Amino acid sequence: MVGHPCFDIEPWTLVESELPVDLLPHSESLFALSNGHIGWRGTLDEGEPHGLPGSYLNGVHELRPLPYAEAGYGYPESGQTVINVTNGKIIRLLVDDEPFDVRYGTCVSHRRVLDLRAGVLKREVVWTSPAGRTVRVRSTRLVSLTQRAIAAVRYEVEPLDGPARVVLQSELVANEELPVHQGDPRAAATPVNALVSDLHVAADTRVTLVHTVRRSGLRVAAAMDHRYEVFDEDGPVPGELGAQIESEPDLGRFTTGGLLNPGQTLRLTKFVAHGWSASRSLPAVRDQVDAGLAAASFGGWDALAAEQRACLDEFWRGADVEIDGDAEIQQAVRFALFQLFQAAVRAESRAIPAKGLTGDGYDGHAFWDTESFVLQVLSYLDAPSVAHALRWRHSTLPAARERAAQLGLAGCAFPWRTIKGEECSAYWPAGTAAFHVNADVADAVVRYVRASDDVDFERGEGLELLVDTARLWVSLGHTDQAGRFRIAGVTGPDEYSALSDDNIYTNLMAQQNLLAAVELAAKHQREADELGVSAEETERWKDAALAMYVPYDDSLGVHPQSESFTDHERWDFGATKAEDYPLLLRFPYFQLYRTQVVKQSDLVLALHMRSDAFSPEEKQRDFDYYEPLTVRDSSLSACSQAVIAAETGCGSLAYDYLGEAALMDIDDLERNTADGLHLASLAGAWIALVAGFGGMRHTASGLSFAPRLPEGWTKLCFGLVIEGRLLRVDVRPDKVSYRLTGDTGLSLTHHGSTVHVEPGAPLILPVWQPPERAAPSQPPGRVPVHRVADSARPNACEEGVT
Repeated sequence: MVGHPCFDIEPWTLVESELPVDLLPHSESLFALSNGHIGWRGTLDEGEPHGLPGSYLNGVHELRPLPYAEAGYGYPESGQTVINVTNGKIIRLLVDDEPFDVRYGTCVSHRRVLDLRAGVLKREVVWTSPAGRTVRVRSTRLVSLTQRAIAAVRYEVEPLDGPARVVLQSELVANEELPVHQGDPRAAATPVNALVSDLHVAADTRVTLVHTVRRSGLRVAAAMDHRYEVFDEDGPVPGELGAQIESEPDLGRFTTGGLLNPGQTLRLTKFVAHGWSASRSLPAVRDQVDAGLAAASFGGWDALAAEQRACLDEFWRGADVEIDGDAEIQQAVRFALFQLFQAAVRAESRAIPAKGLTGDGYDGHAFWDTESFVLQVLSYLDAPSVAHALRWRHSTLPAARERAAQLGLAGCAFPWRTIKGEECSAYWPAGTAAFHVNADVADAVVRYVRASDDVDFERGEGLELLVDTARLWVSLGHTDQAGRFRIAGVTGPDEYSALSDDNIYTNLMAQQNLLAAVELAAKHQREADELGVSAEETERWKDAALAMYVPYDDSLGVHPQSESFTDHERWDFGATKAEDYPLLLRFPYFQLYRTQVVKQSDLVLALHMRSDAFSPEEKQRDFDYYEPLTVRDSSLSACSQAVIAAETGCGSLAYDYLGEAALMDIDDLERNTADGLHLASLAGAWIALVAGFGGMRHTASGLSFAPRLPEGWTKLCFGLVIEGRLLRVDVRPDKVSYRLTGDTGLSLTHHGSTVHVEPGAPLILPVWQPPERAAPSQPPGRVPVHRVADSARPNACEEGVT
């Protein structure tokens, strides 16, 4: 199913060639720009019509009470919700006193282009006003990847069929009216009028507004400055343009305009600076944004655009994925990588929310999605952003330790969802019992260290994170009479099961966590001593890890997701209608908890993340058992199913799941992309390609590949940065080339055999394509859309299907 009229399928752009107004909320998320600090949704320049205005600063939130019908000890008392900060995108246009609004007059043409190499959103419109005057409007928008506080817009107007009096109003707007979400727990609880004015000042071409967030007390500032001119084909046109500047508590406005003849263009260049602080004074925050504007003005628009392109050129040098065989997936995976990069590149010790800074879905919270999916990808493509994200987790250790102590546990208990670091979920089976988040953070630490060899991080923040998470497991679990270490009463990744004993994903990831903590404590003895780690404590960690219980159902020959899961009654899929999905919106949780129905990959996720803990035969039997139970009511699921489908010989099914992960947002498959992009699913496109069809695993034994191609593909090429060296893997139907850039060689495993790659000398090896086997079935109505290579299918846009 397609959620938007077809975008043009281009390798390096996302092009919207028409403007369906009723689908604006969807395209606003897709065309969002960010740098991890600032997020601007892809709204129209004029501000209206819109779905969700959406201007965000990473970490800026409002507090709200969490009411309970029946209170309980340990329930979080306060929630955190992302807020829409001061909007600096708006540039209103009046043509002979007629406001430019695509809903009125005639929109002759409308085209928007997200350029994935230049890092800008371009727009070109030809519009005829209700009075009959036609103008061409061009705009280019960017959020700087190099100047953290800066965003900018270049806006141009040209009359086409006669003289026109043109007026541009550039605005800063606070406390905009926002839509109210109802009925979907994944949507935001939007605060109203959360910003209280502290300062507004206007002078020359500049306006600065400073506000305080009403309950959280955070101080936010926004400032804008402008350059304006009229030009024609011969250059600047002399003459006077009118201009005025004004401000009030929630509004700043710069106005310019004049009489233009055909062939003349009025250009307005707008620079916007955003900043915030929990502790700095009003003058300091005001000066911060004013200084940001000054820095941006030194080089002007051209320098900003050149820096943007250079930054992305460097990223794409190592990160690009090349595909021959499916142009739609080629576009989608580049779109995904662009969004991941811009969500993290300047986050700088802030969280990476589940939606990035593209919408207010999930209240702007960060989940375990970040460590398990987003950082899994960025560890090999943009290691500095991973270090910042993990340092943010480290900065929240005091809150996590306090939470663990409140629960009667040692070490730390990281929150299921948060912005600042405290648990924000009033749904206690997840907010309290989803302890696997600790192991997910530890897994991200281990992966980052393996990929980067960042010794300073390893013996500093990395060691402390592993020590505190390890301490939790030993206090949470217990050793039974048979000598098995067991962890009871937890909620694993599958949110349709809760408070289970010995969830296999949790147990195996905790085992890895414990062993990694033992290893790092021994490697960095002095730093471990400073953390109070003793030999007796590390011995307890090791004993718990080696005795970790992994349930197994001998009668079925499969691993139960948790102890006794395979004894539960199966969900009645035959009585479940297509409109009943997602089940969480139609059925009470207690019905889900007591049956065999899986929201998202859980045991199958363990097959991927702890691939070393299962035999090939176990993986196949387990995958076949859980496929008919997994309804994929979560965007986190398809990529993991793709990985194991590929590994177990179901290449066609893996290809189908790749398509679902990659097109989750472009095709709006879950009908909620309007609330923001699904970053984990975007990461899943890369995971499905690289870990699925590339067969990549990175364990304590080293880096390994078992590449294979979907039927009809002739090429899959991807890159990984390993300890500062760039490895490019180029897979063809019958061979693979490993090419290394760097100073030293790299040993890896290819289809089970150890090989060595030297810099500058490509290693070419044969590819073993496993025979395709019959794929297991899925629940009725939940079969993924079947994909075939370009050579075997008609044009998707012409057919109206994916």
